Amino acid sequence: MKILILGAAGQISRMVTELILTETDHDLVLYGRNLSSRISVKDPMREVIIEGDFNDQDKLKRALIGVDIAYLNDMSSPAATQSIVKAMEDSGVNYLIGANVLGIYNEVAGAFGRWNANMVGSATHNYLAAAEVLEQSLLDYVILRLTWLYNQKGNEDYELTQKGEPFIGAQVTREAVARLIMTIIHEPVKYAKTSLGVSEPNTDWAKPSFY
Repeated sequence: MKILILGAAGQISRMVTELILTETDHDLVLYGRNLSSRISVKDPMREVIIEGDFNDQDKLKRALIGVDIAYLNDMSSPAATQSIVKAMEDSGVNYLIGANVLGIYNEVAGAFGRWNANMVGSATHNYLAAAEVLEQSLLDYVILRLTWLYNQKGNEDYELTQKGEPFIGAQVTREAVARLIMTIIHEPVKYAKTSLGVSEPNTDWAKPSFY
């Protein structure tokens, strides 16, 4: 299997890359801007770096050659998401996992919902528009609506909520998100065409512990 990481310098992207290299024999295409100065290749037999932005159709299509599953580390731009979807549809690559944020469907209630809306503000509109690009595409997509992120080595605990269900949980580790992405890569059919709320169990608080 070949996995494309779009936005390969991001923290979660780096964790997923490390897990793929250590736990599987999958090959990797690492895509992003100025990557050669931001990341280092550990296994040149399995990793290829392609430098480009998300609006460059030619480079995206080159990166997509032979790819089975793509992971997009940031869905803050509807235009960039649309560009990636077009390149994938044109290239016959059908599976995209995209990292988005909680609250795009007004699914976060109570004190935490109010706190989150105040912190995120109008940026939610862009994330919703990007999610709609995937939902209206021909792709088998997985949208990950991530709650507030922090790092804690060894903590890979997560719980999922489906679209239409109330979102529960004020925080989750990047390590847990990386583990979830690995699970989706192993079982893509199970998760296709879903929008998943992702949080840490037992964190139904008014705000994350680190705020």
